[in-house]
Formats: sequence, C-alpha cells, structure tokens
Amino acid sequence: MKLYKQGAYLVRGEEIILEATDAQEAVASKVGRVVSKEEAKENTIAYGILKEHNTSGNMEKLQIKFDKLTSHDITFVGIIQTARASGLEKFPMPYVLTNCHNSLCAVGGTINEDDHMFGLTCAKKYGGVYVPPHQAVIHQFAREMLAGGGKMILGSDSHTRYGALGTMAVGEGGPELVKQLLNKTYDIDRPEVVGIYLTGKPIIGVGPQDVALAIIGEVFGNGFVKNKVMEFVGPGVDNLSVDFRIGVDVMTTETTCLSSIWKTDSKVEEFYQIHGREEEYKELNPGEVAYYDSFIEIDLSEIRPMIAMPFHPSNVYTIDELNANLMDILDDCEKRAEVSFDGKVKLDLKSKVRNGKLYVDQGIIAGCAGGGFENICDAADILNGNSIGADEFTLSVYPASTPVYMELVKNGAIAKLMASGAVVKTAFCGPCFGAGDTPANNAFSIRHSTRNFPNREGSKVQNGQISSVALMDARSIAATAANKGYLTAATDVDVYYTKPKYYFDKSIYENRVFDSKGVANPDVEIHFGPNIKDWPAMSALPQNLVLKVVSEIHDPVTTTDELIPSGETSSFRSNPLGLAEFALSRKDPMYVSRAKEIQLAQKAVEAQTCPLEAVEELKPVMETIQTKFPEVGKGNVGFGSTIFAVKPGDGSAREQAASCQKVLGGWANIANEYATKRYRSNLINWGMLPFIIDEGALPFENLDYLFIPEIQVAIEEGKTEFTAYVVKEGELKEFQLKMAELTPDEKDIILKGCLINYYRG
Repeated sequence: MKLYKQGAYLVRGEEIILEATDAQEAVASKVGRVVSKEEAKENTIAYGILKEHNTSGNMEKLQIKFDKLTSHDITFVGIIQTARASGLEKFPMPYVLTNCHNSLCAVGGTINEDDHMFGLTCAKKYGGVYVPPHQAVIHQFAREMLAGGGKMILGSDSHTRYGALGTMAVGEGGPELVKQLLNKTYDIDRPEVVGIYLTGKPIIGVGPQDVALAIIGEVFGNGFVKNKVMEFVGPGVDNLSVDFRIGVDVMTTETTCLSSIWKTDSKVEEFYQIHGREEEYKELNPGEVAYYDSFIEIDLSEIRPMIAMPFHPSNVYTIDELNANLMDILDDCEKRAEVSFDGKVKLDLKSKVRNGKLYVDQGIIAGCAGGGFENICDAADILNGNSIGADEFTLSVYPASTPVYMELVKNGAIAKLMASGAVVKTAFCGPCFGAGDTPANNAFSIRHSTRNFPNREGSKVQNGQISSVALMDARSIAATAANKGYLTAATDVDVYYTKPKYYFDKSIYENRVFDSKGVANPDVEIHFGPNIKDWPAMSALPQNLVLKVVSEIHDPVTTTDELIPSGETSSFRSNPLGLAEFALSRKDPMYVSRAKEIQLAQKAVEAQTCPLEAVEELKPVMETIQTKFPEVGKGNVGFGSTIFAVKPGDGSAREQAASCQKVLGGWANIANEYATKRYRSNLINWGMLPFIIDEGALPFENLDYLFIPEIQVAIEEGKTEFTAYVVKEGELKEFQLKMAELTPDEKDIILKGCLINYYRG
C-alpha cells in the first residue's frame, strides 16, 4: 500500500500522475489539452455529487440538503423529540426508522418496546418508514431499499456508508438530522477528496474485512483521510463483487473519513436490478482528468488475512504475523490495556496460548459489516462438514436482514452452519456495541463487526469485568471455528466456495415494514412510554463563564463509548437525565457527581438565588476573579463543568456523548484535537464550546476552576483565540484557548445554548 501526501491526477481512470512541477504538462500530453487543477478537482465523483446537493451557490462553503435520512432505535427518539420541540410538523423527506439496536427488549422492562411504538406512531404521524425489530440492521435496509446512484443519505449512525452503491452517505449526530427535518442544511467546508486506487484481485480466502483493516492500519494513526472523502477508483474495483465492496466501504468510518464513494459498473447495476430498483442505478466515474488532494494505491493481491487486536480497529497485524510473534504481541496488548484501564483490571491474553497456538473463546459474524450474504455463504462453505467443537468456543451468526436470512435458508447455508454447531440469529446490531453475545470474563472474542473499542463487548471495568474483541473477516472466523477455536487464517484451509447467486424477496418487507409513502397523518397520537422524557431546559451562553474541570483524560484517543457507554445504557437513550447518569462511568466514575456539584451553582443562577451559597467552594474562586474583574458577578456569569481529553470523539456518531455532558451542566470540552468532525458538531449543537489547547504541559489540573471572561462577546465576534485563567490559591494564571472557526449558524447555536433553543428563537 502506498500513500502519497501530495495531490495526484488520474487520467481516464487508469493512469496516475503525481503532482509535480511538470504534472500539468504530463497530463496535457496524455489528453491533448491543458487541464487546470481546479477543473480537474471538479472531475471527481465526489465533487459532482456534492455540487448537485449544495444549496449555497459556493462550492467552498457547502450547505447540503440530503435526499433521505435514516436512524435506529437508540437515536430516533431523541432526534424526533428535539425536532418536535423545535416545531416539526412533517418529515420533509423520506426518513426511515429501523429497530436493530434495542431489539431484545431484555433490559429496562417495557421501555425498549415503548421506543419502538414511539417510532411507529411517529412514522404514521409525520410520514416516515418504520422497520420493525429483527427485520434488518439499519445499513442493510438502506442498501436494499434507500441507496441510489448520485444520491446523498444522512444517518444518525456513524457507519452510514453506501458509497459502493454510488451513494455518498454521512453518519452524524442526531442534531444534524434535526436540521434536515426542519428544512435546514448540513454546513461544511468543501472536503478534500482522497483517491483510493485499487489494482489486482484478492487471493482466495481474503475477504472485505481484511482489505478494510489493512487500510485502517495505514491511515488512522496519521489522520491521512480524516474528515475527507475516500473515492475508490482503479481497475481493482472491477475485480470485487458488490458485497465485497460494501464490506470494505462500511469500515471506512474507522479511518475517520467524512464519507466515501466508489465508481459504479454493471455489477452495481445488477445489484439494483436484483432488488427491483433498476431506476436507482447511475454510472459514476471520474472525469477524463480528475485531481485528488492525496492518493493511496492498493494492490489487492498483496492483502493477507488480517486481525485487529484489542482495543482499536487500527491495531492491525496479519494473522500470520500474529501467530509468528504471539507472545510479544499479546504482551503489548496487555500493556496497552493496563494504561487504558488505569490498572483497575488486568487483561490476560497470554493465558489463551495453548501449545503455542492462540485459543479463541468466541466467534461472531454480524451486523452491517459481517452479516452480508457472501460473507455468510463463504463461512458456511468453510464449516460445511466440520464441527466447532464442544469446548468453550462458540460461534454466532447474524444475517443482516430477513431477506438475506431467507435466501441463506433456501440455499442451504443456514443448515451447514447449524450442523457445525453455530447458532444463527436474527438481524441485530447488539454484538457490535455490547448488547448481545457478551463473552465471559477475560474471554477473547473474534468478530466480523465494526469496532473493538474497550467495553463494546460488555466489560465493566469498574466491576472487575474485562473481556476483549479482535476484528477479523468472516472467512478466517469460520476457519478458526473449523479448527475448534484455534486462530486460523482462511488462506490456510482448503475449501470450495460455492458462490450461490442472491435472490431478493421484496414481499418480506411489503408484509412487515410500515411505509407511509411520504403521507403524514397529523391525527395519529404519539405513543409515549414512561421512559421517554423531554429535554430539560438549557440556558443561553452567559457573558462570563466559570468552569470546573471535573475529568482529565490523557489516553491518546477517547472514544464515544468511553464518554457514554453502550450496551446496558441503550434502554435509557430516550431519557436524557437517566442516560446522563452513565456518562464517563467506565472511564471516570466520579465525573457525574462532580459535574452535578458545580451544576448546582448554575441552577441557582437560573432560579435567581445565590450560586455561592449553593456551592460554597465558589466563594474564594469568585473573590479571586473579582480582584481583576470586579464587574463580574450577579447577572453576568454562568457556572458549569468541562473535561479535558487529548483526542475525544472517535467512533460512534451518537450525540449522547455530548448531550449527557450538557444536561449535567457541561459548557465545554478542552482537547488537543477532536477525533472526528461529527463529535465536534455534536458539542456545538448541544451548546458546548469545542475548545482546543496546544499540546504540552496543561496549565490546569483536574478539579481546578477556570475563568473565561467575555466569552459571549468573543463568540459573537467570531474570535478563534480566547484568554482564560486558572483560578487557584488566590491567583489568576493566564493561558490561551483556541477554537476552529464557527459558521454563523454554529455561533448562534452556542449563543442560544443549544440547537433546540436556536430553533425556538
């Protein structure tokens, strides 16, 4: 794999000319005319789609209107509640509500099914589409029923990626969907486009997860594609089935790119024909000369079976490399875990080595990444006539939709799997976020799913419970299962892959999915369960701000799963205050109580009582502030909490990672950088200041108080640098905070206190 930081011209989709002093001359010699860089930039597939959906008239400052929206049942309640509070009357575009996360209804009594009924009644009232539990995971339904060539889809799940089908899709926090529901736009600077030039053909046994992990391993750590669009081109694309492309595409989220798009061909056209939507196919190719801001070359024939070891998809090795250096790599993983978990619990992977081989406790093939038709067919062929054994090792398989499941039943793949000892389950995203197939304490699970962050498999470090996940392709998971749980690459087994043809039965959805066809029925009464709560009132940004640092995190990256855990919290996603009790619970159990303590001061301000009586430790803080700023006091100062994290926000799009901080009185995050655009957007949409501080020695410590004077005016004026003070031991110590430029709407949202206030006016 070759990464080129400089730009590159792609001529007629085949020849690469890296940017250099004579690049344009070289291009001209190929096409017979001079092509400017700006013209060539406009010839990418991504540019054409963005231009078609941009409403600003300025291709440097985009205001995007999407064609369709999609959410699942741990996000759509909050989104619709926010939109309702902001004046929603009707869904202005197709909006699909799938139910693939809280499907089990096993935690919290009736409340999960209450959320589903909320979704169904809202689909009827506002004119949406409702996909019942166990019918399809969110992204498979979107592939089968929503995607279209040249279209754009916005989803409230980070793995909203349908580029292989010619659809530019973006995963964002819920407030961005609220904006679309209220006929507003998605505002971003024009993203850079990275050309992903594929050549060659994968060897037998290598699957899409192997290719995806190889890419993630190369580009995550260096931020090569961060917040950019990945555009897949080159002759190697033609050598991949559509299912294979989809499997690579969905994992581009783990690179931290903004979106993805692929060139399309007759195979994609056939995909749409199979699904009865021929009209949605559109041939997409870059223009005669296309310019990419940076470039990656990948020879697919060089990819080998991969494994992403705990606790990140970028912690990758070839399976051969792992087996050859087993104890060293396992020791490294254990040391990383000790740092990540602050020594609270010991991860023991080396005990999994038996007779020089790594024994795995659990295998899972599931969800939007692993549950595809070809993945499961190939896994069934590997396991045909084999047994997974009667020891600890278990194997669970989750087809991504009922139509896929039905076809696997008809062609015999399910029978092969079940005969081997595997358990086949319904469409469900649970194993991907810790709500299904939770391993035993200290167990090691291999999964063809999307993430292996800490805690996503169900660990509760604060309770002494720890297990770990490695990501692998379905084929190598099946090979490991056939080897009774001993880690095995699919390239090491001799198997005949039957490659059966897929037939889609649309009647399955016609029989169960509610589709309003865009017709709203305002007379429908929304179903509210006892756990569905409105957002609490939130104040506008005060003139001056006193913040208490209530958590300090120095991990290289902090994921949204650490900011708000998944798994058992899912049942509380419709209850802002109930969910907030879990904020940072697996990373910093003291966070919630500390945030609540300082929040009492802000509540006193809102109640027009004395904040210094509500929080007595504020008295010397305010006395110190008033030595330099005597005008700061009643009526012009607000109080709240902040956290410091080196690089927060990797992973899920879930807005709750920010909203939970907000409802607990959070006014800001302070970071060296933000892992993703979507997490920063979530902070802004919830009225939180996304501060940046230069790397190096922090001027403050956990539990210190910070003072930021005239923050309201600074935001109004669009400042990007702010003077702040550490208030400590009777002194004010000055330091500098920064903030990337805000759009006019983002400034107004922060000034109003949150997106809900912004729309209420």
